Amino acid sequence: MKIISYAIPCYNSADYMDRCIKSLLPGGEDVEIIIVDDGSTKDDTPAKADEWAARYPGIIKAIHQENKGHGGAVNTGMAAATGLYFKVVDSDDWLDVASADIMLSKIKEFIANDTQVDMLIANYVYEHMVDNTQKEIKYDFAIPKNKIIGWDDMGNFKVSQNLLMHSVIYRTEVLREAHTQLPEHCFYVDNIFVFQPYPYVKTLYYLDVPLYRYFIGREDQSINEKVMVGRIDQHYRVTRLMIDYAIDQADLVTSERLRKVRENYLAMMMAIASSLTVLSPTPENLQKRRDLWEYLRSRDPELCHRCRYGLRCLGTNFPGPVGRKLSLFFYRVAQKLYKFS
Repeated sequence: MKIISYAIPCYNSADYMDRCIKSLLPGGEDVEIIIVDDGSTKDDTPAKADEWAARYPGIIKAIHQENKGHGGAVNTGMAAATGLYFKVVDSDDWLDVASADIMLSKIKEFIANDTQVDMLIANYVYEHMVDNTQKEIKYDFAIPKNKIIGWDDMGNFKVSQNLLMHSVIYRTEVLREAHTQLPEHCFYVDNIFVFQPYPYVKTLYYLDVPLYRYFIGREDQSINEKVMVGRIDQHYRVTRLMIDYAIDQADLVTSERLRKVRENYLAMMMAIASSLTVLSPTPENLQKRRDLWEYLRSRDPELCHRCRYGLRCLGTNFPGPVGRKLSLFFYRVAQKLYKFS
């Protein structure tokens, strides 16, 4: 049995996918690396994927499909996974080898003790290639270290301490029990990947190691500010879906702490939507922002109020031109402080 399956969605990734793959290979026969070539046509990504699979036939699989976007590639990886755990590693990112070894050793310990842990959490690091700086996102003080816990054992999260795809590793069966499927041809669906299975997680474990290295620096990267503004409709789409999950899954959430974690995540997504609108305050985008908040209000007025006037959103929704300038100021301060783009 493979301990963990790593899925690498690749779309014209030939220039950087090798570094990603090399960072996973030290796991040896314990790991399964699934390279999903998502209809690449502009470079030799398909050939590279096949070359890697031929060199490591017991470890690496290469899957070629017509283009379905990041979500479709993750779906393919999940369907093909045979590992006990599952993690997505984007093709321009990589894992810290020493941290990955610690993670694998801990999972082996779970297996040896016949202990079931639904989600592992580890730190991630923003790797800013333009100025060669790093910013590590840790979960100390919010999550007890090195012990199996439930949601109610968690403490209070700081604004920067959201559980993103970079930081979580799901037990594969949890994803399947939750029927996790991501929208195709849409960016920012990694948020759904993390958010939707939450209610099916009963046990968690936090490893305080800098596992995931999140590359920031390409002009065409989805996290690039100009790109995000250009894809604002996709962020709105993902946020609406998360509103639906937050409300439709409410009966599955029995932990007050989990409810708060989910609410904070949704508030973060609403704040990002509002911030993107401030960056591109066209009449159309301003109306879309109003429509998004109205959609949340129509589905759950109390949740809408808590999100809108909570710490994560309060500085992003000031009304009028002066208010938008003030919101932009707070966005720039947060961007400089947390270095998320």
